[in-house]
Amino acid sequence: MYKKNIKAVLDWILAFVLLIILSPFIMIIIILLLAGLEGPVFFIHERPGLHNKPFKMIKFRTMNNKRGPDGELLPNKQRITKIGAFLRKFSLDEIPQVFNVINGDLSLVGPRPLEMRYLSYYTIEQIHRHDVKPGITGWAQVNGRNSISWEEKFKLDIWYVDNLSFKLDMKILYLTFIKVIKHEAVNSDDQNTVVPFDEYLKTGKTKV
Repeated sequence: MYKKNIKAVLDWILAFVLLIILSPFIMIIIILLLAGLEGPVFFIHERPGLHNKPFKMIKFRTMNNKRGPDGELLPNKQRITKIGAFLRKFSLDEIPQVFNVINGDLSLVGPRPLEMRYLSYYTIEQIHRHDVKPGITGWAQVNGRNSISWEEKFKLDIWYVDNLSFKLDMKILYLTFIKVIKHEAVNSDDQNTVVPFDEYLKTGKTKV
């Protein structure tokens, strides 16, 4: 009952309330990004949703478009702006995803939506993470996030799908709030970024 009906309604109500509460902060962040970025303040990227259906995920853009002498974009860690680093530190870059929740593409809690190009690499077991809507936060995010391996993340995501409940969602939201306040496990190393899943399968390395 909760999984099929109540969860979606609760998502919409909570997301709408969050949008009202966070509106002043959203405006402040937009102004700060406009002052420090060249280009749009939002980063929109296609991600797989429920049953692998693509949707446009929205985040605040935290990197500039600076390029090297060869014309290629500089590495991610060299393009993160000061305001972008601050937003990431407290996971504030995720705030615009509240609109995705209101639109029905995301849940507040669920497996984090990864990149479309990863779909062809999933095992039969791993693909089950898409049997529920992806979420802004999830069981993997409150149990290590970027400090754990890809295999561990998928196991945690699948465990969530198999054990989804109102009580578990409330626990994850509470733990997420605590971790954001303490800015824990946002990145396993402030100077590094996580290796993309397809590259990880080739190298076996968790970080760049």
